[in-house]
Amino acid sequence: MANIKEIKRLSGGDLQVAAQANVQIDAEIGQKDHFRMETSRFPPVHGRSTSPLSNPRDIMDQIDTEKLPRHIAIIMDGNGRWAKKRGLKRVLGHQKGVDAVREVVRTTNRLGIPWLTLYAFSEENWSRPRHEVQALMNLLRRFLRSERPEMIRNGIRLQTIGRTDKLPEATRDELAATILATAENSDLVLTLALSYGGRQEIVDAARAISHGVETGALRTADISEEFFAKYLYVPEMPDPDLLIRTSGEYRISNFLLWQIAYSEIYITPTLWPDFTAEEYFAAIRDFQRRERRFGGTNESN
Repeated sequence: MANIKEIKRLSGGDLQVAAQANVQIDAEIGQKDHFRMETSRFPPVHGRSTSPLSNPRDIMDQIDTEKLPRHIAIIMDGNGRWAKKRGLKRVLGHQKGVDAVREVVRTTNRLGIPWLTLYAFSEENWSRPRHEVQALMNLLRRFLRSERPEMIRNGIRLQTIGRTDKLPEATRDELAATILATAENSDLVLTLALSYGGRQEIVDAARAISHGVETGALRTADISEEFFAKYLYVPEMPDPDLLIRTSGEYRISNFLLWQIAYSEIYITPTLWPDFTAEEYFAAIRDFQRRERRFGGTNESN
């Protein structure tokens, strides 16, 4: 969950001051005035168009609004490979991936889907080079700061899952400020998985339950699937109906292991920075063509 200590401190202080975290962009990112980099700087590879869908409503007409997933989760993969194909440094792939995040969040909100979870930084990502981790934290802070007004305006509420206490203090401050500023919104719950791992979430839940048993507050006889789920990071979050993974990799990468037991999985070879609204609609249309049985059959009684 979000760092509760930071949220409590911010709620009693000056949010404007809290939001003014120092930004020291790593040299690989370039000048700070160019955070929103023009697409023209990154030409397509092998003829693929990287421009956003010009008129999303043309494809929205093909979506059955009565059969939309309630919760979509996305493993955003391929930023590094996108940059490598263009002879760029990895951090520029992450930076370009921010555009895809913005497009997906806006599209999800436009469709009226109430839950979206993005795998932004895994527990395992801490093993990456220090400069890359620092750049990712800086990008996250700048994204939160730049997108906060739009989130407030469009009814988007931010929350996090993961061991966010491990994030740098300035990043935690920016997260806490955004969580507080959007707390009353209800159109879309945007969950960022940060310093997150599915196994770690299960272990943390098991530890909390074990502590309750040791102190006598809980009984082992009380433990069931429903009971265990109450100890996950955000117990009120519904299980994802659709899990999307970009870059063509056929693995889950320790993401929402408990929650995706019956999620439909859609894998696209598209690298995350190239993931447009059109690609997103294709995933949703594919989901709508599937028959979900949850272990049962489609035969009527």
